Amino acid sequence: MVLSPSSPEYFMKEALKEASTALAKDEVPIGAVIVCENKIIARAHNLTETLNDVTAHAEMQAITAATHFLGAKYLKECTLYVTLEPCIMCAGACFWSQLKSVIYGASDEKRGYRKTKIPVLHPKTQVLGGILENQCSAILKEFFKSKRCG
Repeated sequence: MVLSPSSPEYFMKEALKEASTALAKDEVPIGAVIVCENKIIARAHNLTETLNDVTAHAEMQAITAATHFLGAKYLKECTLYVTLEPCIMCAGACFWSQLKSVIYGASDEKRGYRKTKIPVLHPKTQVLGGILENQCSAILKEFFKSKRCG
């Protein structure tokens, strides 16, 4: 099946490529892309180990890259595609950057932003979860399985 270059699945596959890059660096394999007008303007993956920085999540890196690309601090016309549901920190960054939408692959039952009872995303931000959920979940499960068994 050929994916349309404007479909959520197409962009999530691009985020999965970033997750694979993170995996190759022995980082938790989470990837993100930010799209504006059906064009990828930022790509990122987790860099917490590489940078020795607990805030260097894929979403944070992507938001920074997108704001630099646009020369603006708000991303009101942009969509974040990320392979794992954002944590509360990243959801807060999504709030402040005023992303139009957040689309994620796998849910994070332990640390995802939906665990909080307080709304953390901007009220205008649209959310869609479960895009290529099995693929997004599989890369994470394999990574953590290798850490336990390795």
